[in-house]
Amino acid sequence: MNIKQLIDYGEKELIKNNIDEALLKSKILMEYCLGKTREYILINLSKEIDDTVEEKFKELINRAIKNEPIQYILGKQEFMGLEFKVNENVLIPRADTEILVLETIDIINNFINKKEKINVLDMCTGSGAIIISLAKYLKNENINFYASDISEKAIDVAIRNSKKNEVKVEFIKSNLFEKIENIKFDLIVSNPPYIETDIINNLNEDVKNEPIIALDGGEDGLEFYRKIAKDAKYFLEDNGYLCLEIGYNQRENVIEILKSNNYKDIYYKKDLSQNDRIVICRKG
Repeated sequence: MNIKQLIDYGEKELIKNNIDEALLKSKILMEYCLGKTREYILINLSKEIDDTVEEKFKELINRAIKNEPIQYILGKQEFMGLEFKVNENVLIPRADTEILVLETIDIINNFINKKEKINVLDMCTGSGAIIISLAKYLKNENINFYASDISEKAIDVAIRNSKKNEVKVEFIKSNLFEKIENIKFDLIVSNPPYIETDIINNLNEDVKNEPIIALDGGEDGLEFYRKIAKDAKYFLEDNGYLCLEIGYNQRENVIEILKSNNYKDIYYKKDLSQNDRIVICRKG
């Protein structure tokens, strides 16, 4: 079979199994199998493929048919212009979260020269995409970067990503603040689990293949916001920032949680789809 025939085969198999973006996924998997660019594929559609590559391609198509996210199949995802290793132990970084990173960078830049040392914590770090992006784009020896997660397997992925992107981050295995000791932070950032438990079964099949621990925010989706808001104030410096990603329908509830815990200067921002996406506040 040649490249075009294999891509067509992959597309048909994916469509037959109700997989979205079938042609795009088939092309991406072909690029991956050949280790070639999209331009190479377009120019060489009639090129014959050896049996080993054909077998590998069909194997990957079968994984996609089982709703394994394409990012897990490829083992990587781009975020903030950087490449991150991802697997079934971490949530796949999404473009919406870049809003949180960009806002956090702006906040830190505003007070970066006002303190001798700045401590930044990323809670529920997963792949490490947030904290590693911050460390990469805030190249300053006066900033200490920390990240925590309850999952040791997630921490392992994040450590590998920090080495891949050549940044220094101290990773801590911790159930929220449980193992965070003797450190005060100028800024805590988090993209915690925020999907309502009952909603998870209604998510797209590929999303349901991501780790439930990184999705399930409890009965009303707000469990982690309550816990983080309650405890973060004991780990923040005076006037320190708490920066949170939220679900599109959670703005008012999260703001109310923050107000009830005496946070101040609360504001929110929308993502590129004009959905509420982040809430920022300061310790009261």
